[in-house]
Amino acid sequence: MAGKRAVIVATVGQAVMRSDDDGKEWQRLQLNNGLHSDAIVRGLAVDPKSPEIIFAGTDKGIYRSEDAGWQWKLTENPLNDYTVWKISIDAKNPEVMYAGTGTPSPCHFFRSDDRGKSWDRLPVGIAETCANTGVPRFTGLHVEPGGKTVWAAIEVDGVRYTHNGGQTWSRLDEGIPNPDIHALSVVEGSSKAVVIATVNAVYTSTDNGESWNESKAKDTFSVGQPRCTFSLASEPNVVFLGLGDNSPGETGVIARSKDSGKTWEELPLDKQPNSSMWWIGGHDADPNLLYAVTRFGYLYRSDDGGDSWKKEWREFGHATTVAWVPM
Repeated sequence: MAGKRAVIVATVGQAVMRSDDDGKEWQRLQLNNGLHSDAIVRGLAVDPKSPEIIFAGTDKGIYRSEDAGWQWKLTENPLNDYTVWKISIDAKNPEVMYAGTGTPSPCHFFRSDDRGKSWDRLPVGIAETCANTGVPRFTGLHVEPGGKTVWAAIEVDGVRYTHNGGQTWSRLDEGIPNPDIHALSVVEGSSKAVVIATVNAVYTSTDNGESWNESKAKDTFSVGQPRCTFSLASEPNVVFLGLGDNSPGETGVIARSKDSGKTWEELPLDKQPNSSMWWIGGHDADPNLLYAVTRFGYLYRSDDGGDSWKKEWREFGHATTVAWVPM
């Protein structure tokens, strides 16, 4: 893809790191760029129609950037009292956004109909506390085009979905026995597939959650704990999975499915990861360019759609998310 692009890595305690020269140089963004000092950034969401607009979910609510992640402004709304873990934007109508909060603040679900200026909390029915995490948190959130159907993954309180924009919810108790949900993706293709990663398995459904195909991690991959999923609308039937041997773990794996999660292949990395693979990010403007980060901050890049990965020179401590956008 010709033209400039910005690469953004979200961290715990170092706010946002940003590069606009393909990773040669990096800038730590905090006070002078509108972010609070030592910010914890849990999630990034890119406006599907205006990629220069980026939202960051932090320990003080949601920040918004209108210049591809260089300058940020805190949006004043009820989310300022929460740690925002996940943000999802309707690809058809970006005015509609959803956000999920969690640890250490209460785990709640919010909707915005004005591109994030104001938010309403909607009833979901989430446990106040859960084993292993204490207060649960959103680990996956996806709104299907049109804004009505939303899928939500909650650690450690299962999967929810709504077909009416969050007014009422159903819980998936059948087919996915483990409520320790780490990630989810909705994969476009010959038929829509919902891919959900738990602490020890990957589940795929092509009938909106009526039935599920299970792939046990220990039987399918060289490491046993799925951590993240990623897919692009421009790549039908393709979904990526990041895994590790534990949390935080000592090594990680990137796997790919070209048939919406039916079969998987592990992809070659030029250097062994230092912990679990924590996030994979890309953009439909160039599906060949992908980034991945480990929990302890190794950054990997692929220029061939995931066929091969090379570790970048910069490391980031505790990383949570990576994204890139065209400028």
